Amino acid sequence: MDYVSLISRALVVLGTILLAVSLYNTTRIIRELAPGPTQSRWELLRGFIVLFIAGYVVYLGTFSVQRGASHVVVSSILFLGACLVLLVCVLAHATVMDFKRSATPEAETITDPLMAIYNFRYLKRRLEEEIARARRYGFPLSLLLLSIDDLRKVNDDHGRPAGDVVLKGIGEILKKTVRNVDVPACYGKEEVAILLPHTADTDAAILAERIRRAIEDHPFPVDASAGSVVPLRCTVSIGVAAMTRECGEAGRLLEVADTALRRAREGGRNRTVVFRGGRETVAAAGPAA
Repeated sequence: MDYVSLISRALVVLGTILLAVSLYNTTRIIRELAPGPTQSRWELLRGFIVLFIAGYVVYLGTFSVQRGASHVVVSSILFLGACLVLLVCVLAHATVMDFKRSATPEAETITDPLMAIYNFRYLKRRLEEEIARARRYGFPLSLLLLSIDDLRKVNDDHGRPAGDVVLKGIGEILKKTVRNVDVPACYGKEEVAILLPHTADTDAAILAERIRRAIEDHPFPVDASAGSVVPLRCTVSIGVAAMTRECGEAGRLLEVADTALRRAREGGRNRTVVFRGGRETVAAAGPAA
């Protein structure tokens, strides 16, 4: 075999190796992405790279020494193509990791570390933004204020760690129950606000009841004095308010939701109260707390 053929074969072999490295980087990118359309597209690209590798191997198997000069051109194109695929994959992986690193500090500054939902600072910012958007485009906007019934009693009877278990569990329930566009955020030590864009008060009341029942039915695992784990039941009271002409500012919307929440507490707790048109309505209530 002459030197031209050796060079051609070496280029294809190197190209195959580069594609294998690209396949590895593509797999790393897929692992960093959340399930969804973008991840599916990268999985499709990974499939194409596998086909390319198979094509390179087949080309090597049908390599002809007699066509050495023409093989140089083809092999060079294959090698450069593999270099391009590798470069794209390496740069894409580096970009994904840079975005992830930059997103982590931001998430830490807007997230409550215990409940793993947004903090009050982020809620204030989003509340102003969503009110402005709702006013500009005429979208409905609602706000829930949720209070954990007798959280202090849980801390007194079972200890502060038990209260933390309840708070963390409620945070998980909220994240599973609300939509991606909704904004659940800590509002106080025992209270959570949930901003609901594009949501009228009737739909907000339905969601509030879904949340209330989910928390009421959830057993929170709390360590007992003997070292065993016992299920602890908790309830919440929820106030619902919707943006209207009379309630079109952030402070006023929070005030109305807080009034509805206070009425829910005064009415026996473990219930949802909706303020609609200046009047309160009990959406539903569980057994007396």
